Amino acid sequence: MNNPIIIRAATAADIIFLVDCNAAMALETEHKTLDRGVLTRGTEAVFANPRRGFYRIAERDGAPVGCLLVTFEWSDWRNGDWWWIQSVYVSRDARRGGVFSALYADVEEHARAAAGVVGLRLYVENENRAAQSTYTALGMHDSGYRLLETEFAGTN
Repeated sequence: MNNPIIIRAATAADIIFLVDCNAAMALETEHKTLDRGVLTRGTEAVFANPRRGFYRIAERDGAPVGCLLVTFEWSDWRNGDWWWIQSVYVSRDARRGGVFSALYADVEEHARAAAGVVGLRLYVENENRAAQSTYTALGMHDSGYRLLETEFAGTN
């Protein structure tokens, strides 16, 4: 039987793990190779300014096996913040072992206890059916919105 999953706040000591996870996630899900310098600076920026968000780490047997980032979006319609779950990654050998469910439960508990949080959101690749199934099983549903973007190259 697997030992329990412990969820904790990430610290600056976790930056290498977080960068490795984000690089792996981008390659696996979007077939993108991220610039590790930009990714490292972006990860460090979260720790430098908590208004950008916070990371959570999942550990089993004292070793990190997963992580996610929470960022904030103000909703004038609801007079509160949506917490966005981003940069989700679970190590290959820990998948299907409850790691994301534990991370999600931790974030949901913190969100419900925090003043002014109106809900949780995340985005998922259209073809990532396994992730969609996991998110639905946890009570999330399709919001009916499509995500559109304009990306500015060379601004990092």
